[in-house]
Amino acid sequence: MPKVERAPNATGDYLVDYEEKVFEDVKAAPGEKALITFHTVAFEGSIGLVNLLQATRIQRKGFKTSILLYGPGVTLGVQRGFPRLGDEAFPGHQNFNKQITKFMDEGGSVYACRFALQALYGHGEPSLIPGITPISPLDVLDLILLHRRDNAFILDTWTL
Repeated sequence: MPKVERAPNATGDYLVDYEEKVFEDVKAAPGEKALITFHTVAFEGSIGLVNLLQATRIQRKGFKTSILLYGPGVTLGVQRGFPRLGDEAFPGHQNFNKQITKFMDEGGSVYACRFALQALYGHGEPSLIPGITPISPLDVLDLILLHRRDNAFILDTWTL
């Protein structure tokens, strides 16, 4: 068996070239929009948090950015905590709430489907993170079509 002649990785080591950027840093032209849709369950995978981070990044590039929570995606927008709302029961427990709040604080809009909120997940509008706008299930498709009509960048997030 060959002998390994290299020292083990240590805290602070770099394993990749994180400074090289291959592509230009794209910024929005005046008036450009973006829509990020979420049809995914909170805590069922990483895509919900990853694309919330992407939504914030897109917004910081100058796009007027909206988030649509529908179907199981509304679970990203409900207030959570244990034993009280706002309490972090474990590290990362408030990731969705914190990221959505930061996104809205920076000027983003978040919409949540009322049908999914009540009929599918048993929540009322007071369960939503303050600042999220509840919308009719009939508005879900229209919100997407309005962004399409405006030639917006649309990122669809599906895991179910």
